[in-house]
Order: sequence, then C-alpha cells, then structure tokens
Amino acid sequence: MNGWILILGILVPLLGACLLPLLGKIHEKLRDITAFLLIVAAFVCAAFALFGVFSKTPVSIRFALPLGLSFGFKGDALSVFMALTATFVSAIIVLYSFGYMKHYKNQNEYYMMVCLFVGAMMGLVYSTNLIAIYTFWEISSLCCWRLIGFYREDITVQKANKAFLVTVLGALIMLVGFMGIYGQTGTFELSAMQGVHIPAWTVVMILFGILSKSATFPLHNWLPDAGVAPSPVTSLLHAAVLVKIGVFAYTRLFVLTFDIHASFGSAVPTIAAVSALISAGVAFRQNDIKRVVAYSTISQLAFILLGLSCQNEIGLVGGLLYILAHSVAKGGLFLCAGIVEHALHTKDIRKMGGLAKTMPVTAIAFMLCAFSVMGIPPFSGFFAKYLVIEGILASDNVVLGILFIVGAVMTIMYLMRLFVKVFLGPPAEDAPPVKEGTPVMVISVLILGLASLLLGMIMFLPSQLATMVGGVL
Repeated sequence: MNGWILILGILVPLLGACLLPLLGKIHEKLRDITAFLLIVAAFVCAAFALFGVFSKTPVSIRFALPLGLSFGFKGDALSVFMALTATFVSAIIVLYSFGYMKHYKNQNEYYMMVCLFVGAMMGLVYSTNLIAIYTFWEISSLCCWRLIGFYREDITVQKANKAFLVTVLGALIMLVGFMGIYGQTGTFELSAMQGVHIPAWTVVMILFGILSKSATFPLHNWLPDAGVAPSPVTSLLHAAVLVKIGVFAYTRLFVLTFDIHASFGSAVPTIAAVSALISAGVAFRQNDIKRVVAYSTISQLAFILLGLSCQNEIGLVGGLLYILAHSVAKGGLFLCAGIVEHALHTKDIRKMGGLAKTMPVTAIAFMLCAFSVMGIPPFSGFFAKYLVIEGILASDNVVLGILFIVGAVMTIMYLMRLFVKVFLGPPAEDAPPVKEGTPVMVISVLILGLASLLLGMIMFLPSQLATMVGGVL
C-alpha cells in the first residue's frame, strides 16, 4: 500500500465538497448522501492506512518543490488515530443533519463547508510539514467562520467573527513560531527536526495558537459563543474536528517531535488544570443547554491536555483515548441538545423538564453519552480518565492529581444537574407538547450513545493504537 491512500483521504472530501452545491441543484438527497459518502470515504482511507501502522510500515508520500523544499504526508499511529476518530464522528453528524438541516436555507454551503472542514482535518493530521499544517489549520478556521455564522443573523455573524479572529490570530502567532524554528533548523520538515531543542519564545508562540484553537483558558470565550450555530455545527466544532486540532498539534509538536524546556512540563499542566476547574465552575451557572455542554468541552479538553503533557506514556495514552471517548460522547450530547432545542424552540433549561416521558430514546442517548464524559465505568471515558490520573500521579504531581479528581467530580455534578433539569422532574408550565426528533436524528444520537458504552467494553482495541503512539516516548 502506498501513500496515495492518504492523498485520497484528503482530496476526496476537499474536492468533493466543491461538487455539493451543484448536486444540491440537481437533487437535495443526492447532495446529502454524497456528503455522507465523502466522509465515509475518508474514514475508509484512514482504515486502510491503519494496516500500515500495525505492520510497522506506515504509508507515506513526499513531493519535491523548487529551492530544495518539499512537503509530504504520513499515516503514522497518531495521525491515523485522529483521522479515524474525526471521520467516524463527522459521518454520524452528517447523517443527523439529514433530519436537522432539511428546513433551513443555505444547505448547499453547509454541506460544502462540513466536507471542507473534514478534508482540512485530514490534511492537517497527515502533514509532515509545518507550513502544510498551518495551511490546513487556516482552512479549518475559514470553515468554522462560515458554519458558526450559518443563520446570517447579526448575532450569529458577530459570534462567527469573534471565533475567526481568535483562531486566526492564534494561528498567525503560531506561524511566527514556525518561522523561528525554520531560522534555527533551515527546514519545515518535522522528520528533520526530531529531538531538536527549540527556543522558549517559539514554544510560547506555538502554544498561543494551540491554546486558542483548543479553547483553553484564557482563550476560551469564543467556543461557548459558537452555540449560536446549528447543533450539528457545534457538535462538529466541539467533538469531531476543530478543538481537537489543538490537542493534536500539541502532541505532534511538543510530545513527539521537539525538545522543549523543562519548565513547560509544569506550566502547561497547570494552565490545563486551571482551565478545567474554571470552566467546570462556569458550567454550573449556565441555563442554556448548549452553553453547559460547551463549557464542559473546555473543561474536558483541559483534562486531555493534562494527560498529553504528563511527559510519560501512561498519561499520553490516557489523553489520546480520552480524545476518542470525548469526541464520541460530546458529539452525542450536542446532537441530543439539538433534538431538544428543535422540539421546544428554546435552549433555556428552566423551560424544560420531564422530557424523558415524551423523548425516551433521546434521554437514554443523552444519559449514555453523559456517563462517558462523567467517567462512569464501564464507559470509555472512565478508562481514559483513569489513565490520565495515573499518568499525573506517575509524574509525581499529587496536587494536579487532586485538582483533576475535583474537576471530575464537578463534571458529574453539572451534567447530572443538566440531565435532571431537562429530562426529569415536572415539565415547565408553558412548555409546548413535544415528541422525538426525526428517525435519522434519533438513530444518530443512539449510535453515539451506544458507541460510548461499547468503546468502554472494547477499549483494548483503540488502546493498542494509542500505545503505539505512547511507545515513542
């Protein structure tokens, strides 16, 4: 198997996205199904690349450019792990969109941007060149901007502009760091910089870009505001693609490639712990269902970053597995929130209650996904969180371990509060009669809910791939 399978995994969603507006004019269902198949094709390409990872001959391809420059793509354990996770969850989100988006305008652009988004993610995770990483990073920001502002109302455009400015500014600052590394090494190729010690100022620049993309405190405010977008978009941003780019970049650059000053080994986990606790506290005070789940994302991403920055194999494997567990579960939570919002035409949990009686499947799916994010055994989130805390303790940082446990308890509390407010108790007095979402929407959330449970039972399978990444340390 050669590296062209990676090119297909990138170009199929990228180029296919450009055909979707044309297909939409022919027939809407043709466009919708094609969008779904484009992402499934990217998943299949990643699955083929997986064979190369397990045979210890990862597929790769390189292209020469003038002036001695080059760029390439490689399907190693980390990139394939991220590609499989992103495309699986994205495919379910697109399937859900068949029911959720069917009454809205601008559907051609919606499906086009979603596929471009996924294609950019594939290009970024497979890239072996810093400039290629930056290019795909910015494509994802452009897609994010258009999708958050989907409704084209003043408030949604303002929130979209805010997200765009924060993430693009972060990327430009990160690019300055990349240029500094080029000035030191004379190359943008990651393979030529393995183990190279880079100056602290370049690390700070790159970290700024990573923290802005992963919505880590204090660069987090744009992510809850993105809740003005349709629920499939918020699920895509929070679960499948956008914010996971930041933690991927941290792993690729600072865990697997560069040697950085030891002080960052304590600074980054501290930032992550602060971000986790502050965002968890804010989640308690929210009455908007999507903002509760959004602040939960910020908190859980900090837990992921905490594991990845432990500087040991246990924490790294735990962080990677939590990327998978969180992507599946959080995707389900946002899609469940979308079903509720669709039915009640409100995001205010004070106007909800008792929905488990009229929306039992959605309630079950929400509960399954919430249990995974809470870290309840035997759900996938439990095993990932266990490894993260074991990694923290293995790094002899008891204080951070305690903070992690406090944050985990807070996660249980605010998600239980949300579930009780929305699905249990008496219904709100002025609540309209509601029923389940469309069959395709309900099936989608149930798939993600059951996947959160099933992954916990077969966690030894994805852990093999994550361990291959951790074995590099």
